Amino acid sequence: MKFIHTSDWHIGRQLHNQSLLEDQRYILAQIVDLARSHQVDAVIIAGDIYDRSVPPASAVALLDEVVNQLVNELAIKVIMIAGNHDGHERLGFAARQLQEAGLYIQGPLSAQIDPIVLHSESGDAVFYPLPYAEPATVRHLYDCDVNSHEQAMAKLLEGVSSHDSQGLPKVVIAHCFLDGGSESESERPLSIGGADKISPSLFTNFDYTALGHLHGPQYKGLANVRYSGSILKYSFSEQKQNKSVTLVELTPANAPHIELLPLQAKRDVRIIEGALEELLAKGLNDPLRDDYIMVRLSDKQAILDAMGKLRSVYPNVLHLERTGLMASSDSLAVRADHIKKGELDMFSDFFEQVSGVALTRSQQALMVETIDALHKSEDNQ
Repeated sequence: MKFIHTSDWHIGRQLHNQSLLEDQRYILAQIVDLARSHQVDAVIIAGDIYDRSVPPASAVALLDEVVNQLVNELAIKVIMIAGNHDGHERLGFAARQLQEAGLYIQGPLSAQIDPIVLHSESGDAVFYPLPYAEPATVRHLYDCDVNSHEQAMAKLLEGVSSHDSQGLPKVVIAHCFLDGGSESESERPLSIGGADKISPSLFTNFDYTALGHLHGPQYKGLANVRYSGSILKYSFSEQKQNKSVTLVELTPANAPHIELLPLQAKRDVRIIEGALEELLAKGLNDPLRDDYIMVRLSDKQAILDAMGKLRSVYPNVLHLERTGLMASSDSLAVRADHIKKGELDMFSDFFEQVSGVALTRSQQALMVETIDALHKSEDNQ
């Protein structure tokens, strides 16, 4: 059984108000070509198909185009699950009818996890689609006492472990946050305070676990418990990530053969730094000046229409930071005062909520003295 594991398409996403639909169309065409050239039996999409629960019509049309190429033109099975960005019910519309065509969609979580058995000349495998679900959803469906994402996932995996696969490899498809995973700024937190993290050890008994949610390709625990990563760089924090899809081949009595297939974006996402005149001069000979760019200007003086001047050379500058101005001593002093004021206000609110009474004048003075001492120690480091 040979399949491509991908996730986090986020069709319809924008980057600093710039539509990425054509960039997504370009990269999804590569995925179709890779599926064709490697003669895969299936394509697995581990959640966050769309970027929001009610996607724009153009995003739906693009997904329809890609699925038609895979399922109807190439006869490749497609399994997709809902992620935390997707509208589960909308994504799962007509799922039962589409199975006959080779498209398997798991939108909302159901109390009965229906295994998907796929057949191929090289061997069969059983896939278990587990869409993103809040602990409260699992608690309600299974009438059990779960309060964290890890407890909820453990409950779902009980059914996977107990299912008799007739000796066939078991592949889990899930959308979650493994403890120790490397995050990016473009990922929406699943919960606050670390309650969303799941131990990789939950998946050690399965032949392969196809995960979605984290945008950087990576694995945790075992090499077969893996995130494919997003298909594009969806924030400037991802500028150093190499995007890919994961090619997996399962053969009897052997560990999965895993290979990363690189994706080449239409435009890269990168950060450039320096003085304005220096960047403008470099940009004239930059063959990649159409990339999506964040600029960090080191100039310390005021500049008239800095963004306009940059876009005359780099047409897709999406964000500008004046790091030179921010580094001036006067600015730092003002910001430090604001920070100190904010810290005192925040502690005062916290103290009042916990104790039920406001800080006294002497307590306020002590806090101001403590905050000042902390900032002075930071300045001396």
